[in-house]
Amino acid sequence: MDSGTVTTYPSRRRLVPAMGLLLLSPISAEYLIGYDQTTGQPVQLLAGLLVLAPLYGTVAVLIREASLRARRGWPTVLLLSAAFGLIEAGLIDQSLFNPHVTGNPVWDQDRLPTLISGTGVSAHYVTNFVIGHVIWSFAAPIAVVESCAPQLADRPWLRKGGVITMVALYLAAATLVNYDQTKNFTAGRAQLATTAALALSLALAAFAIPPRGARTPGRIPPLWLVGCGTAMVLTAHHLMPVTWPGVALDMLVLTAGGCLLLRWSKRARWRHPHILAVGGTALAVNAALSFTIDPLGAVSYPVKYSVNATLFLGVLALLVWAGRRLQSARRSPSDTTERRY
Repeated sequence: MDSGTVTTYPSRRRLVPAMGLLLLSPISAEYLIGYDQTTGQPVQLLAGLLVLAPLYGTVAVLIREASLRARRGWPTVLLLSAAFGLIEAGLIDQSLFNPHVTGNPVWDQDRLPTLISGTGVSAHYVTNFVIGHVIWSFAAPIAVVESCAPQLADRPWLRKGGVITMVALYLAAATLVNYDQTKNFTAGRAQLATTAALALSLALAAFAIPPRGARTPGRIPPLWLVGCGTAMVLTAHHLMPVTWPGVALDMLVLTAGGCLLLRWSKRARWRHPHILAVGGTALAVNAALSFTIDPLGAVSYPVKYSVNATLFLGVLALLVWAGRRLQSARRSPSDTTERRY
């Protein structure tokens, strides 16, 4: 099926998953783990989406649209996610370089053990911020929302006007956040130039990957094992010590897990339920770990735990619904879920 064909379904129907991704991306990126003091302030959480949805959600939608229209798969999605993760952390809010990014002494001290001399960059924060964007800001929300709309999973959701709107919203939000975050700190020219060059290189590499070829035979693990393995890898990522051995082990575990997923995804038996198992587990891990996180600033802990529980149950409900949608689509004669991934 031609992935560029969008006439089968009306525009309104295609906008529903786009809007879902626009909202799920910032919720996954900033709210599920519950690190900020707004975790105890539900009204501020909702208000924050006015900025965070344009900042994160538009990028998630645009990454999906670009990779799909270019007939590329998850490697392209992940490389584009890494590029935008660098842009966000290195150019927009400049958290990669700011020694007092949160104003919290614990966070400020965490950057010191893996600080790379002469660069102002902490290796721990590179893995924490950039990989966090790759997984939770972009890739996992894309996987989950596509599972919720399986009949539209192989099709673009936006026309030209929608793409232009998403770009405009992103630029407006990025400008606003950059202005706010750089009032008291601005990264050096060399830091900004290096970040921009790396982000551009990742984006070019994303589209240098050839389109996905034919699938190969071979076994893949059952869904429960894919989910459990993902949970173990991502939980380990969060719990690694803030040291050079911790960063090295974190990268080793993430790389090993990524290579396994890449190997399995090339096999004929790999299906969209497996993608949902990976992306859905990523959301569930953050939502579960939020109960153990001590937020920045003063919070009302009864309200915090209520918000944590609400988000956790919301994630579970979303994943159950996505799974049922996939099952229903696979029974349908017009099933289109076996796609580029």
